[in-house]
Formats: sequence, C-alpha cells, structure tokens
Amino acid sequence: MLFVLTPQVHLLDLAGPAQVFSTAPGYQLLYYAEASPVPTWQGVPLVASTTWPELDPGDLVVVPGWRSGYGYFTAGTLDRIAAHHRRGGTVASVCAGADALGRAGLLDGRRCTTHHGLQDLLARTHPAATVVRDVLYVSDDRVVTSAGIASGIDLALHLVAQRHGPAEAALVAREMVVYARRNGDDHQDSAMLRHRAHLNDVVHRVQDRIDADFTATLPLSALAAGAGVSERTLTRLFTTATGRTPLRYQQLLRVERAEHLLSHGATTETAARAVGFTDARMLRRLRSRPTPAGQ
Repeated sequence: MLFVLTPQVHLLDLAGPAQVFSTAPGYQLLYYAEASPVPTWQGVPLVASTTWPELDPGDLVVVPGWRSGYGYFTAGTLDRIAAHHRRGGTVASVCAGADALGRAGLLDGRRCTTHHGLQDLLARTHPAATVVRDVLYVSDDRVVTSAGIASGIDLALHLVAQRHGPAEAALVAREMVVYARRNGDDHQDSAMLRHRAHLNDVVHRVQDRIDADFTATLPLSALAAGAGVSERTLTRLFTTATGRTPLRYQQLLRVERAEHLLSHGATTETAARAVGFTDARMLRRLRSRPTPAGQ
C-alpha cells in the first residue's frame, strides 16, 4: 500500500492508519512525496520516495491530511491517484486529504466526508460531491474518506475488516488497544468489532476463540479452561465486558453470518446449517428475538 505525503502533513493522520496496516498481516507500506524529506506540521521531517511505485488494483492508496492552507499536489500526482482508481484500486483519505481526491476528480458524483471544520470548504470547492456530515468515514465505489485526525484509525480498521474480515480487524484493534468502532456511514458494524470496546484480556482471549470457530460447538467448560478461569468467573467477566454471555455472543455471530448468507440467496435451512445450527428452528427463533440497542 502507498501513502501519498504532502508538506505539513499531520503525523497522526499518517501514523494511525500506518500502525493499523503495519499490524495487519500481508502489507508492505510505501511512502511517496514529490520532494523529500517531507516537513510535517508537528516538526518531524519524514523521508519518502520521490518515485511513484508500480501498483496493482489490490493496493491501497491513502492520502493523509495536512495543516489548513497547505497540501497541494502537482497535476501529475493527482493523475496517478485517479489512474489507480480507474484501474480498480481503492483510494482513501484522512481529514484534509479529501481535497486531493476531489482535485483528482474522484469525489464528483460520490459521497464523502472530512474533518468537521473543513466540511463547508470541501462542499464549496467540490460542488459535484455530496459531503456527509457527522460520520467517521464514508465509502463510495472504492473511494473512502474519513473525518479528522484519529478517525484515520477507524477508516483503516474498516478497510482491514472489508479485506480480511471483522475478526482480523478486531485483533488489530486489540493489539493497538483502541476501541474498534465502525460507526461510519456504511453501518457495517460487525459484532466482532462492537464487542471489543473493553480491556479485559481474559474476555478478549475467549472472544478470539469464539470468533475463529463460532460455527463449532464450544462448551463453556472448554472456553473457561482455555482462559484459565472457572466457568462462573468467565460468565461474569464476559457479561460485564460485552453485555452478553459467551453463548449469546456466539449465537450473535452465527445469526449475523446467517443474515449475510440469506441476503445472498441462501435458504433459511442452508444458512442455519452453515453457521452451526442443526436446523432452521433455532435460527428463526433467534432472528425473531428483539436485539437490545448496541448489541
């Protein structure tokens, strides 16, 4: 993946997503700038390549934000960003980086967002774009834009979840000790991420086990033994951290996966068996049960 840097880039706009993708497996991080070293607004100079690398459609291009009044790329760099998208690649921005995507023509006819202090300016500068306010990120046809500064971490976790599944994104968030929130405009708030907003390592280890094999039979006794606690202690800790028992959490993952299969044409019976139920009756019962807010 490639980060495209401009003078006066904000360190956290860059470092947040870079930390996510350096923690996730399988990414080689590259940095490009029109001139190097790159001065940052925080005063730390960054070394980047001044040669645009060869990219394939599977690569990500991310434009971090910069201090207001700076952040201008040449037409050649903007053309390269746009060309990557035309070839099927995904392009993302953090904060003011949305302006570069707009000047590359990638926001026309698309929904996007940026820092709340820059939303009016983005709407005026790129009137063909639809600026969505009060969200962390927006994804529209492989153009992903995020709000200010730390929301770049949310954007990066969202992209990891899209590419590798919510369980992998949850593991990255856990490693970074951040709240794995995904309340962007897409509403793709997987339970594997919603229920990771805690710091209880015992519960995280049990969630790792359930996330990896939620279609299997996972007795409470086995989960507790693997975590090194009693069944009663595990139930108490898990419920306190997530609002659900381990069994209810596993059922939630099963139902969520079944809903995905149903939306892609599977029958209820087929979906139920695919996620570990013996037949469709339990799936129907769980789907009809009201779900508490945030659960």
